Amino acid sequence: MKKRNVMAGGAAAQGKAIVRVQENRMKLLLVVLLLALSTVTAFAQKSAVLDAFSRHGIDAALLNPESLQMPKDHSYELTQTTITAGSEKVTVAQFDPSKPKEEQWTVVSIDGKSPYKSDINSFRKNQNKQAGTAQTDDATYKIEKETPAQLVISYKQNPAAGDKDGAFMKDCRMYMTINLKTKRLEQVQVLNEKPLKIKIVNAEKFDMVIRYAWNEQAKRYFSVRENLNMLVKFLGQGTEVQTISEYSNYSRR
Repeated sequence: MKKRNVMAGGAAAQGKAIVRVQENRMKLLLVVLLLALSTVTAFAQKSAVLDAFSRHGIDAALLNPESLQMPKDHSYELTQTTITAGSEKVTVAQFDPSKPKEEQWTVVSIDGKSPYKSDINSFRKNQNKQAGTAQTDDATYKIEKETPAQLVISYKQNPAAGDKDGAFMKDCRMYMTINLKTKRLEQVQVLNEKPLKIKIVNAEKFDMVIRYAWNEQAKRYFSVRENLNMLVKFLGQGTEVQTISEYSNYSRR
């Protein structure tokens, strides 16, 4: 009798083990199917945009985020105006990639006066944080508008590929506007889809428009103007913050 009980217990344990193996196989199969479906969806979304680019003779390299990053082999000048609660601050700076990394940014003036060392360090720190390259989530591509004059597509960043400081961008959508007569990019607008947490700041509105110009000699796009409008909250009070960045005098180094 004892032997039969042991054999029965062993059979039951073996049966449970088989069930667990089958369950694990089903879970694995489900994961594989979801990944495959996600890949197919991402391909279909991006494929529709690529087809539109092909129809209009637009270079697909425009979809590479690196193609719109600030150049690392050109010097340029930056005039940045920040407007908050009626006050205005104007910073004039220069970027030179031929200098050591910690000295590539030179702050020429702040409100027409020579900057303090603390101002220079703060400016350099902020600019260096903006130097990263994000990745696009292929599954988020959309054709928002297609007319004889314009093509507007939208997309989002891959939240798994961003850095900590730019984590809030996962809740924003980018809108790329292309002039179909010139076949050139005009601007990229970034809009938040929900309230954002940017470090210690809560932003109800985040609206950034970056204007671009094609440089035939460099064979690339350069940013010419960036306009950022935010509605941030301090102690429950909403405050409009506007930052206008104007880039000029690009020169290869």
